[in-house]
Amino acid sequence: MQKELDLLDIQGNVVRAYGRYNFPFARYVFLNIREHRRGREFIGSVTQEVTSAVRWNDGPDPIKKPLSTVNIAFTYQGLKELELPRASLIGFPMEFVMGMKKRRDILGDDGSSAPEHWDPIWRDNRETDRHKDVHVWISINGQSKEDVQKRYEWLQQLVTHSAGGVAILSGHRGDDGQEHLPFQDVHALFENGKPTPKEHFGYTDGIGDPVFEGLPGRPERVQGRGKQMKNGEWVPLETGEFILGHKDEANEYPAAPLPQLLSRNGTYMVYRKLHENVGTFNAYLEQEGAKYPGGKELLAAKFVGRWRDNGAPLVSAPDAKSKAEWDAKFATANPADRDRMLSGFTFDSDPHGAKCPFSSHLRRINPRAALQFNPKAFETPGALSNRRRVLRRGLPYGAVTDPTRDDGNHGIVIMMLNASISRQFEFVQQQWVNYGNDFKAGNDKEIILGNHDGSAASRAVLEVEPDSDAAPYFLSKIPRLVETRGGDYFFVPSLTALRMIAKGIVDPT
Repeated sequence: MQKELDLLDIQGNVVRAYGRYNFPFARYVFLNIREHRRGREFIGSVTQEVTSAVRWNDGPDPIKKPLSTVNIAFTYQGLKELELPRASLIGFPMEFVMGMKKRRDILGDDGSSAPEHWDPIWRDNRETDRHKDVHVWISINGQSKEDVQKRYEWLQQLVTHSAGGVAILSGHRGDDGQEHLPFQDVHALFENGKPTPKEHFGYTDGIGDPVFEGLPGRPERVQGRGKQMKNGEWVPLETGEFILGHKDEANEYPAAPLPQLLSRNGTYMVYRKLHENVGTFNAYLEQEGAKYPGGKELLAAKFVGRWRDNGAPLVSAPDAKSKAEWDAKFATANPADRDRMLSGFTFDSDPHGAKCPFSSHLRRINPRAALQFNPKAFETPGALSNRRRVLRRGLPYGAVTDPTRDDGNHGIVIMMLNASISRQFEFVQQQWVNYGNDFKAGNDKEIILGNHDGSAASRAVLEVEPDSDAAPYFLSKIPRLVETRGGDYFFVPSLTALRMIAKGIVDPT
């Protein structure tokens, strides 16, 4: 039986990737709480406009799709400033309490990704001045730039009305070397005036977001996005992998703070601003693509596990000939079949990584059942990866004005939602992105996101079939292609919890 979720109680960004719902523009605003009571009053005012996960234009009394959405989340320090009871605060997990900066060694945020290189809003908080500490995240997604601006002006009015209770923090990097912007703008990349699912390296992004129990949407989207059963059927993942207060894949309720009304229907969000070194990426791809037998575009596909133009998976289209056949079929397929072609695959036909390399982004982030080296090891083939899935939100930022250079203001802001930051996001980042042992790849890092040191022996092996006459291709001295520019860990409460926080009535007893 399909699980029924209280979509009116869950924040909309938990269920929807807004970019796919014609909200190609967004603005992220971060605030500091200066006075407890007025801060709670401000939260109460924002809560009245928070966008829930309820379906738009659906049912006998439909809720109209808004021109802009509003969602809100808090750091641990923010919850302290809002005077949550200590008995509730001690129930939050240690990684959330510490925050992203103090987890940098686990995350591999070293070298050019170290906190001293982050945007000022993340680099200078708390250690120097409590009034610079990020307490609140508010996102505004809009159908147009004007819709975003109008909603931002509404937020500014609420801040003014708080009479010093809260303050908008500046310190975001922008174009032309600016470092004191009061918000982080993001937007889809446009081609011929239309938004695309592309990012600055040219890949089609956002294809395989997980599907879990109770999630509204087309049934066929579960193919490759849920979990595969022994009979080959795909079913949704358990809700508790992503939303607190619901059973997870271990048939347990994820650890959560008390009272239950504070945590139920909430989740944790990992906010990361990632700068893309476009010049370095293009130069390395040209250098290696000139030598790689399949050419530059196949090599680019090997980096990620999907072809750049339309996201065709390498498992289904491992070379130019099969890619042409896949494209022809994809062009005439209906939406349901397109979904299946993009995500309804496994790595069963590619146990040696000859099609999709073990160091590619796709295989590291969602290995499906590929880590079950003994086919009968688990009741559910993908049991190991099912517990590491995360929901991905966010959009690119900036524009690439010179594709031969790394400097500038361009990258992606990614927000990952999960019920356990340590078991899901941090595990994937540490063990699967920056370390390859689970994939029998030793210390080889994931090609795109790995914290490579270009002067050292950072490498990846592009495998071939064991009985092939061809030799594996070795990528050596892989440069760092993506650099961290800041972020933190946030708690995304339910609408019920937001009202409790605003009224100061959270009671863990």
